[in-house]
Amino acid sequence: MFDTLSSRLSDVFGKLKKRGVLSEEDVTAALREVRIALLEADVALPVVKDFINSIHENAIGEEVIRSVSPGQMVIKIVNDELTKMLGSDQAELNLAASPPAAIMMVGLQGSGKTTSTAKVASYLRNQFRKKSLMASLDVRRPAAQKQLEVLGVDADISTLPIIPFETPEMIAKRAMETARKEGYDVVILDTAGRLHIDDELMDEASAVHQICKPIETLFVADAMTGQDAVNAAGAFNEKLAMTGVVLTRIDGDARGGAALSIRSVTGCPIKLLGTGEKIDAIEVFHPERIASRILGMGDVVSLVEKASEVVEEEEAEKLAAKIQKGQFDFEDFAKQLQQVRKLGGMGGIMGMLPGSQKIKAQMGAAQVDDKALACQEAIILSMTLKERKNPKLFNGSRRRRIAAGAGTTVQEVNRLLKQFQQMSKMMKRMNKLGQKGMIRHGLPGMMGQ
Repeated sequence: MFDTLSSRLSDVFGKLKKRGVLSEEDVTAALREVRIALLEADVALPVVKDFINSIHENAIGEEVIRSVSPGQMVIKIVNDELTKMLGSDQAELNLAASPPAAIMMVGLQGSGKTTSTAKVASYLRNQFRKKSLMASLDVRRPAAQKQLEVLGVDADISTLPIIPFETPEMIAKRAMETARKEGYDVVILDTAGRLHIDDELMDEASAVHQICKPIETLFVADAMTGQDAVNAAGAFNEKLAMTGVVLTRIDGDARGGAALSIRSVTGCPIKLLGTGEKIDAIEVFHPERIASRILGMGDVVSLVEKASEVVEEEEAEKLAAKIQKGQFDFEDFAKQLQQVRKLGGMGGIMGMLPGSQKIKAQMGAAQVDDKALACQEAIILSMTLKERKNPKLFNGSRRRRIAAGAGTTVQEVNRLLKQFQQMSKMMKRMNKLGQKGMIRHGLPGMMGQ
């Protein structure tokens, strides 16, 4: 998400940073480009107007124009305003209620409500050890209730048994009663959606809301629908007094306009982001981190947090010991590639690193992407265990067999073997230099220069 906007803003601010002195005309011209970039990213026009006016007011003061690095000052102001637009503070799910606490998921059909219901239940279990009961109130869409049941079985999360011909209100009452009797902490209600807002949909949602009195009413918005999601959120908020937003399919939208508009239009904080198809692909929305990511400053904090979840400390220590002994092999290489994938692939990692737009462009030119990593992993998996442990075994026939098994060419196999040899040499140099040597000689010493 935000790739297009981030790229445009990086160009604008790159020009500003090169100027030693900024005039009011320079700032106005830059903000004109920012305005166009935001509109192209599908940000709502009223939101863009307020945003640009606020920045302009702060950016043309004496303190900025006459500062040592005016370009950096303008970027800081934009960063602060972006953070404010996105919500300033991180908003956690509110669970401060006597069990069972009800969470009501609302939104239009196709926005990802059912999948998000299962993701929220998984998130509550993993982060807060909460036992959730999921209940589908969608009696119109064919197999909607069955879909939630299947997701529950796959994720080992309880779902309310399906009873034919019940109304949404009856299902909601039964869900709350079952949760009380069976000791559930949370009831997550997956309500019905429509292709558009209508009175029947709103009346049904209001009736369920009155029965369950949910502590959280979460609007599920598909980031890829842009302003349609924002308009629908406004309509639901008027009727139900929403407490937050779950933004889905952010991995499929390069513009990000819905995320930037929805907070300003509804006044409701974005609480969670759906980052992929898997049940655990959901994360807390951090406004300040997202603002930094948009401006190309990276999001190293989130990257470190993700890495700590993915990389086991014991495994990391074992790998460090093997590197010190010069025993790094293809088995270890494969594990590193798998961890990169768990972190969101090269694209996901690059999106969290400062200056990542330029790095992404360089990697693109060098053809380093997730497809290349997948190809490398396939080559390693086509090797026998002996070959992974001992790279000296590779002859012509083995290389041809591995290439055929991986569905690639011998040239790709040769390229990977060469990369591995270079890595091994570098690691041996690191080991010989030791910590003091590395400090004394730095990177040139490590690279044998």
